[in-house]
Parts: sequence; C-alpha cells; structure tokens
Amino acid sequence: MKINKRFIISFVAPFMIFISAMGLIFRDNSRKIFYLPIGFMGIVIICESGVSRQLDRKNILKKIKSYQKVK
Repeated sequence: MKINKRFIISFVAPFMIFISAMGLIFRDNSRKIFYLPIGFMGIVIICESGVSRQLDRKNILKKIKSYQKVK
C-alpha cells in the first residue's frame, strides 16, 4: 500500500507545533529556545502546503481557460 506524502505531512506539522508549544510551556527558561525551530518548521510546512495548493489550482484554471479559447 502506497502512503501519500500529503497525508503524512497533515499529521506531522500540527504535531511539531504541539511539541513546540509544550516545550515552551513546561521547560526551564534556558532550554525554551530549542523548541522554537520545530514550531517554526511546523508552521512553514502548513503554509507551504497551502500556498502550493493555491498555485496548483491557478495553473489548472489557466490551462482550462487556454483550452476554452482554442475551441
């Protein structure tokens, strides 16, 4: 069975943000800085997937419009 990449990312990114939030809340002050990159990467993954989805939709719409003009 083939696992879809987007399916895995949809679970990993929120989990990364959750781990980062828990680390920032419950760790000592000297260790809190280590949890910022994992939270930032989770946010970036979510934003990147949203932006790429919008760009894909725009490209598909442009292709559909170009085929309509030819006919």
